[in-house]
Amino acid sequence: MSTRKPICQSSLPVAPWTDALAARLPGLQPVAEGDWLRLDDAYAGQMAYRDHLLKERRDEVVMRAAGPVAAETALLEQVTAAVLALPGYSGVGGGICRPDGVKVDLAADENPVVTAARLAQEDFLILEQTPDGHVLTSAVLCFPASWTLGQKIGRNMMGIHQPVERYDENIAKRVNRVMDVLQQGKAVWRANVLCYNDPELHQPRLEHERRPFDPAGPVYVRVERQALKRLTPTATVFSIHTYLVPIETLTPAQAASLPENVRRGGSMGETN
Repeated sequence: MSTRKPICQSSLPVAPWTDALAARLPGLQPVAEGDWLRLDDAYAGQMAYRDHLLKERRDEVVMRAAGPVAAETALLEQVTAAVLALPGYSGVGGGICRPDGVKVDLAADENPVVTAARLAQEDFLILEQTPDGHVLTSAVLCFPASWTLGQKIGRNMMGIHQPVERYDENIAKRVNRVMDVLQQGKAVWRANVLCYNDPELHQPRLEHERRPFDPAGPVYVRVERQALKRLTPTATVFSIHTYLVPIETLTPAQAASLPENVRRGGSMGETN
């Protein structure tokens, strides 16, 4: 159990088990205009922790399959435009001032994905279209929910989702089809839900490692709002916004409908 003070939202605005469409795999829905990136009341805590991980554990949370790719620059450009439309951001002398008062120099890091991740609450993973499918080529993953970037970098979608049994060839074909036809600048989203005893946001695990859970222990509900957005004709970004709340803060309707298997450590909508 982590000794770090929990970084939680005050409420859970995304509850996929209450939405019939979101509850199905892959459960993809269009992202409304201006709703790709989100800002919530855990922003300051999540961003401070992200900056810490990028400084102290960069080799674990930042990876490239090879050298820089053009999509990294496209990502930073699109993230910059998106955050400047959100409340609390402002442009200042070659950089952006975040809502928590931290200034991010847009040219300070040689990796544009790192700069993008220092601007938004989301983790970002770039997938390039290749003859072997959509392959993970560049990423910043500070808040993994029981998977490890080092095992997934360089893999296509089927390889990334091993060993998730529900992500079978049928689901893979449907997701790949969506990614193939996704138009420039457009995005779709889905969500999953897991319960943890430990509120730690940085939870990497290898494929053979099981996520520990004691139903008698404290329960934190963790939801990932995941979006796929076309960056370039051959590249898509997978963004992950992580919500984490103590189970006691769910609304009565959310608590009453939370599936029992999820409450006891199972999952719903999990694809990684």
